[in-house]
Amino acid sequence: MTPGGCAGAASRTVVSPLERLKIIQQVQPRTSEGQYKGVWRSLARMWREEGFKGFMRGNGINCLRIVPYSAVQFTTYEQLKKFFTRHGSKELDTPKRLASGALAGITSVCATYPLDLVRSRLSIATASIALAGAPPSVPSSSTTSSASGHAANLLNSSPQASASSIPKRVTAAAFHTTSPSLEAAAASGYSKADLTIMGMTLKIMREEGGIRGLYRGLITTSAGVAPYVGINFAAYEFLRGVITPPGKSSVWRKLSCGALAGTISQTLTYPFDVLRRKMQVTGMKGGSIKYDGALHALKSIIKTEGVAGLYRGLWPNLRKSYQTRTLQTSR
Repeated sequence: MTPGGCAGAASRTVVSPLERLKIIQQVQPRTSEGQYKGVWRSLARMWREEGFKGFMRGNGINCLRIVPYSAVQFTTYEQLKKFFTRHGSKELDTPKRLASGALAGITSVCATYPLDLVRSRLSIATASIALAGAPPSVPSSSTTSSASGHAANLLNSSPQASASSIPKRVTAAAFHTTSPSLEAAAASGYSKADLTIMGMTLKIMREEGGIRGLYRGLITTSAGVAPYVGINFAAYEFLRGVITPPGKSSVWRKLSCGALAGTISQTLTYPFDVLRRKMQVTGMKGGSIKYDGALHALKSIIKTEGVAGLYRGLWPNLRKSYQTRTLQTSR
């Protein structure tokens, strides 16, 4: 399991920029200023504003999640397999295999869900977007000019005034000495200590109802597992009959079946992923819209953004999945 965990961590690190971009595009409101639009343009913006750290924001906890997730999924599947074959059957039939896969997936999601939620919060905290209804995190030109004028007045009013007498926030706005990512985090109520795995976890527990706050959106996530497993299996079986007929079962044909089946299942169940992210960040400071549940979130998204709002971030997600499969098959 250790080599597999290391390989999984490596592949997730490579696609970390796309994964973070997907999360940002999923939760950014349509009416917010400075939206992340386009894959390459958004990645360039992320690099310009935050550098390499921006690409890796939240990747540490995402890699940390691999080992417990895989261990719980494998163990649960094996135990379910033993349970279903207890009465003499040597192999699982299709319904039992689907049930085992879905239950194993749900169990592993529940066991590691707090890590996934914290990862989403870390990915969003320093992004230079305003969450729904929140004021823009980056100071406007009028604010900057007024801050510059205030700084000049302080200097002119007292010739002997030292630099230490000027408020730090004024000098930051006047001379642009602070990082845009830290400005965005500070505007949303996050300190530098909060931008760590432990700091973000403690902040969520302290401000959002304890451990319960770490499981926001769990039901929506679990509900999306079973359809994904079922659609993926059905699509693979159908494509296998078309792409890999008898006598034509080369490696690239089998890989194509898996890739296409994964793309179809991810696309059809993608709204569950959008709802999960929306629920995960609904308690963040900086956003005025709060969802009462998954159905309320679904209705609100469709009302304000249409059905297209349920597919925000799909393109970087598909590119990320393609790169992940390419890295996995190259090992």
